[in-house]
Amino acid sequence: MYKELEKFKVSDSFTFTADDSLEQVCNASEGSGVFLVYAVGDEKELIMVGSTGTVQNDGSLKIKNGGLKEKIVEGHQFAKTGRKYSWPAQMTKEDISTLEVVWYETFNDDTKGIPTSVEGQVLQNFMDENGRLPKWNVAF
Repeated sequence: MYKELEKFKVSDSFTFTADDSLEQVCNASEGSGVFLVYAVGDEKELIMVGSTGTVQNDGSLKIKNGGLKEKIVEGHQFAKTGRKYSWPAQMTKEDISTLEVVWYETFNDDTKGIPTSVEGQVLQNFMDENGRLPKWNVAF
């Protein structure tokens, strides 16, 4: 686990296979924060980092309806369609049997971690260790 994520206490994870319904297995909250996606096989590989929620200049949070859960299930990736459709197709293409998604609420009543900042910290650490971004992150 990345040390910058240790302070966030509202967190959980779920696994997803191409045969699952992402809407049904996703246990993410409707809060704001970050999510890490791992391909699980012989080894566990971080393949994507994402976030949701924008902090305004007055310190308030602007969050889209559904928060992390909505972003994970309906967010667009690989195509102009939700992950509930694009992830199974990409998993088949890359021969990935299982994904593990770990999510963290980074901005709530108890903690005020700016979601995109935390996402950037995790990606920077990955970049420092690997010289590249996770393979499902197109850019940052």
